[in-house]
Amino acid sequence: MFEQISQPLAYAEALLAQFARLSRVTDAAALLGEFVKGVTQLSGCELAQLYLLDATHTHLEMHTECLEGQLLFRDRTRLPSDYNGEHLLQFALGQNRVVHLDMLSTSLHETAFLPTRATPWQSLLCVPLANVQGTVEGLLLCASGRHIELHGLATSLGQLATFALNQVHLLHRPRHSADTARCVTRHLPSPNGYGLIGKSAAMRQTCALISKVLHSPYTVLLCGETGTGKEVVARAIHDSGPRRTRAFIVQNCAAVPENLLESELFGYRKGAFTGADRARPGLFDAADGGTLLLDEIGDMPLSLQAKLLRVLQEGEIRPLGSNDTHKIDVRIIAATHRDLKQLVEHGKFREDLYYRLAQFPIQLPALRQREGDITELARHFADKACRFLQRDPVHWSDAALDHLAAYGFPGNVRELKGVVERAVLLCEDGELLVEHFALHIEPLPDRNRLNLRERLEQIERSLLIDCLRKNAGNQTLAARELGLPRRTLLYRLGRLKIRPRDFDD
Repeated sequence: MFEQISQPLAYAEALLAQFARLSRVTDAAALLGEFVKGVTQLSGCELAQLYLLDATHTHLEMHTECLEGQLLFRDRTRLPSDYNGEHLLQFALGQNRVVHLDMLSTSLHETAFLPTRATPWQSLLCVPLANVQGTVEGLLLCASGRHIELHGLATSLGQLATFALNQVHLLHRPRHSADTARCVTRHLPSPNGYGLIGKSAAMRQTCALISKVLHSPYTVLLCGETGTGKEVVARAIHDSGPRRTRAFIVQNCAAVPENLLESELFGYRKGAFTGADRARPGLFDAADGGTLLLDEIGDMPLSLQAKLLRVLQEGEIRPLGSNDTHKIDVRIIAATHRDLKQLVEHGKFREDLYYRLAQFPIQLPALRQREGDITELARHFADKACRFLQRDPVHWSDAALDHLAAYGFPGNVRELKGVVERAVLLCEDGELLVEHFALHIEPLPDRNRLNLRERLEQIERSLLIDCLRKNAGNQTLAARELGLPRRTLLYRLGRLKIRPRDFDD
């Protein structure tokens, strides 16, 4: 860690002293101030800045700044509320990479985040800051008007920052007396912070996962039933992350034939095949610097899976008809309603690609698992439909809301949206009533009058329907997951009067 430092022993002693000093500070704000001042002493730089992400991990904010040994307290109203336009900061944050520049005054990089002064800045070091869980929480920046070799300090300063952030979290932890134990609910980001709708515990947990991956380069795998909003979540990740100013492109892998999908993704050169009268860039090139959502990734042909794996591993593509490869910078988000592990077991999906895609899986909850969200979503879709139709907002009857809440919505949010839009069209008196919704809801039997066998059949029926929904109605896959012969599954479906409309999307 100290190989590139001219006086490693003296530096190690000074670093250890900083660790000891920070361990004794009992105020969080003072601790970060001491940390930034210590960084200027360790690095020999005139300037040190600490940037931290907000609670939703979407905005980067200046927290503490030290210039010439003095902490600066600049007017917060005159500082940017988000440094999303500063490419150097966003590159270090989004790629989780150290940035080191030694000829800053002659470079083309924008440095508006540095304070202006007569002597130009020459050397700069920007280090992503991670907590003990490995989640990036911000950036540490050092700058000097002299030419200083700062790259060798990145590892040690990063470790000092991790220690400081952990100390801050410990200081913010609620303290409980020995005789009074209280349950502390962990704060979860609000879905509204990402443009998502819903306040259920399932959605808040989903948003907590989104916040962890926004500023990391990891590939995200969105899993969930059809209609759960995988594309909406993918766009939220893009719009709230450092790539939000660049392109967001969606490609459904199941909607394009195999021979066309390759040319769509990778592009082609003139003469690559019959009809290729000119060169055409692919979607990877179009999404360069941004995000590419590969929807229904489970339906991608095996031949293309090998090429996608190379893109993920090497960050380069080769267009059809070309012998040369070129680098791209694309964040890939994959989405599927299918069980990729089962596809791997049956040889229909590459195992190495699965583990590469599933760096950070997010399981989106079905609408029936989002308690209380149906009402909020229904009101949102109704208001949106009224604006589209240029008519006055409609009112909801309590019976209509109860009617929606009692339905299972096998098609999830997509089905709810269609049902509400149809109801708005049918509504003529300005109030949505039960008769405006064509939902098949079976009345629940009186549990007090059910015997043991009837209750077991009710449980079995729910289990079979959930498994069929999970496997998109594929009876063979559902039987295999349940450990049943397919003939036995068909027998039980008939005995329990389970029809396709009970589990189809």
